[in-house]
Amino acid sequence: MKKITIAIDGYSATGKSTLAKGLAKKLNYIYVDSGAMYRAIALYAIRNNIASKDKIDIPKLIQSLKNLDIQFKFNPVTYSSETYLNGENVEKEIRTPLVSDVVSKISSIKEVREFLAEKQREYGKNKGIVMDGRDIGTNIFPDAELKLFVITDLDVRVKRRLDELHSKGIYATEDEVKKNLLERDYLDIHRKENPLIQAKDAILLDTTDLDRDQQLEYVLKLINDLKLLKD
Repeated sequence: MKKITIAIDGYSATGKSTLAKGLAKKLNYIYVDSGAMYRAIALYAIRNNIASKDKIDIPKLIQSLKNLDIQFKFNPVTYSSETYLNGENVEKEIRTPLVSDVVSKISSIKEVREFLAEKQREYGKNKGIVMDGRDIGTNIFPDAELKLFVITDLDVRVKRRLDELHSKGIYATEDEVKKNLLERDYLDIHRKENPLIQAKDAILLDTTDLDRDQQLEYVLKLINDLKLLKD
């Protein structure tokens, strides 16, 4: 059975990361959360007074990239990959509203995107990978055998993000989450460097009325119907 590359793009809180993790587990593939990589850089920038919600010292940020080591390590207790920044587990810290307020601005910087794109392509050089993000199918893996573009109703996205934050012990209001999602949508769509768009050959997946098991079942059936794993 041959290995393929699966690229999943879409807006925040559409469930694309949960779907990607499920597919990777089912297919025994590597899973890479590209958004977590941008969040790790945002966290570093915040901690080192390089970035805030209102301002980013871009030259200083670019200069600091060489000091960053971002890795994913499997947690045998939670059965999931967690993000490490310079050897520190920052999985919880990168999900906070403070980081969410900064990450889209960080991700719009050309040098940051180039820095991470090189690492992301390296992960997928041998295929057998599922990666989710905002430019995976259009920029990182334009030749991926399967590309998905995930959308979801805004109110459902807000609820999912609130549930995610609360499960991690992070408090946020519904209005705060909705405002953040809308701001991120705008920045992701309108940024100059590799904006969030649906690749021409990507399959649109609306997860509004699908729970995680239904989403996974749908994509696995899609892979089977398209015979993507056949030699």
